[in-house]
Amino acid sequence: METVAGQRCGYCLTPQAITGAALEIEHILPEVAGGLTVEDNLWLACTACNRYKGRRTHGYDGRSGEWVPLFNPRRQRWLEHFSWSKDGAEIIGLTACGRVTVDLLHMNHEEIVGARSLWVQAGWWPPES
Repeated sequence: METVAGQRCGYCLTPQAITGAALEIEHILPEVAGGLTVEDNLWLACTACNRYKGRRTHGYDGRSGEWVPLFNPRRQRWLEHFSWSKDGAEIIGLTACGRVTVDLLHMNHEEIVGARSLWVQAGWWPPES
């Protein structure tokens, strides 16, 4: 799975190689919601995204007024739902799914935005999506 996932978080794209923190195996459909521990339901996630996602599968998008599913890194293309801010430090949700995922997973929390800013200065960021 690490090869398919590119050794980076399926949600925020944070690579294990930059942080030095091991990625976690994440259940896309959480076990508490009936998700199985099978390859088709597993992906890699950073600790922050995995922790914030928890048992969530959907969220409310205030712009569209709809409850929408969170991004599925196994089945959806990242660039269709997200983009990078001009400075490369923040993730922008382009669709209802993207906006809800950015919000619920706190993909732009203060610490990671600061780290991404440093990664941009070092030429390591943003990654090829």
